[in-house]
Amino acid sequence: MEYLIVAATVITLVVLVSVSFDKQTAWRVLPVLLAAFAVRLVVHLAVVRPDAVGYGGDHLGYEAMSLETAAFWQREGFQFATSVPAERFDSVALPCYVFAIVIYLCGGPAALACTAVVALIACALCIVMYRFARVVGADERAAFILLVVTAFSPMFLLCTSDMFKDGFNAFLVVSCLYLAVSTARRFDLRKPLMTLSLLWALLNVRAYMVFMCGVPALLGVMGSRGAALTRVLVVSAGLLASGLFFFGYVDGGGAMETALGQLEFGQSEAARRSYASQGSGVLFDDSGSAWGSLIPKLLYTLLAPFPWAEGSATLQLGKIEMLVWYYMLYSAVRGARLLWRHDRRVLLILLLFVVPSTIAYATTVANVGLIFRQRIPIVMVTSLLSAVAWSRIRPSSDTEEAAPRPLTRA
Repeated sequence: MEYLIVAATVITLVVLVSVSFDKQTAWRVLPVLLAAFAVRLVVHLAVVRPDAVGYGGDHLGYEAMSLETAAFWQREGFQFATSVPAERFDSVALPCYVFAIVIYLCGGPAALACTAVVALIACALCIVMYRFARVVGADERAAFILLVVTAFSPMFLLCTSDMFKDGFNAFLVVSCLYLAVSTARRFDLRKPLMTLSLLWALLNVRAYMVFMCGVPALLGVMGSRGAALTRVLVVSAGLLASGLFFFGYVDGGGAMETALGQLEFGQSEAARRSYASQGSGVLFDDSGSAWGSLIPKLLYTLLAPFPWAEGSATLQLGKIEMLVWYYMLYSAVRGARLLWRHDRRVLLILLLFVVPSTIAYATTVANVGLIFRQRIPIVMVTSLLSAVAWSRIRPSSDTEEAAPRPLTRA
């Protein structure tokens, strides 16, 4: 059964590509994503499961919770009731339930099948990145380059080669922002509704990211063209529903309480010192304040590991990715300048995610290994600006696709 699920994910990937692109583009994209999918399974079998690089361990915790849930279903029947205390699920209910369903279908441990699902989500994210780049203003060539870079980015590849939740998180975050920009380009009632569904799912993956994506999503609706009355009604209803939900009038506990609790824990001195005591840990002279030494923390959040840093073999390999990231940051500055001239709405939506997220992570930074994983969505959203700089056309605010005009040099 496990191999049948792997085969089903491959077929699903082929279908996703065929319905997401025209025939010519699909034939270019499909081999890349099939290769990316296969590489993730190989890394799972040869690197992550044998613990060849000694990176992470969260995937084993999620696997244990999923196995326990699947065992509960086998005893009591399939139902969405946690077999473990709710606090153990914290904000990872969605990936744990997905993994539990796969394990339940397979009748036992199914790490390879679960990884195939994660690899499928990673490939779906690459498709979203391509479409997002086109909406932002990149041409087809730059969007395709971005898809390839995203598919084989070493840290993203590693974190989507087992039962980590980072692939779920990145997919939901980028999809929310894609819908926000797409809504700003052209209003469609279905887009805000889809965004609300994604935000709900994100709440059950990494709760505090809901607030990082919520403001850009709201700006996308408010800044969109056309259907003014519908926009006002959607925004009003959305604010009311969000207020009831986030403050606990709907779910009892309150999403805001959950998200703020996660952020406060990450910013606590005890948590930061605990993470810093592990491999690749880093301590700052901040007098125990999460907001102290903010500039060095921001530099670490965006630029670590530095070329001269000592650490594990994984950290040393990570420096290769950082060289690419430094170039992408340079390109992103050029892309931001172009968007500032031609479409400031889109630039503002992107920055409303990148800047607050970077600051939030800077106040919790204590371990370079964690930085690598946590900033994956920041890297991806920033890379969209890089794609704008790589384009041979300049962005346009007139349509959802980039206008075919020669690109002026930044």
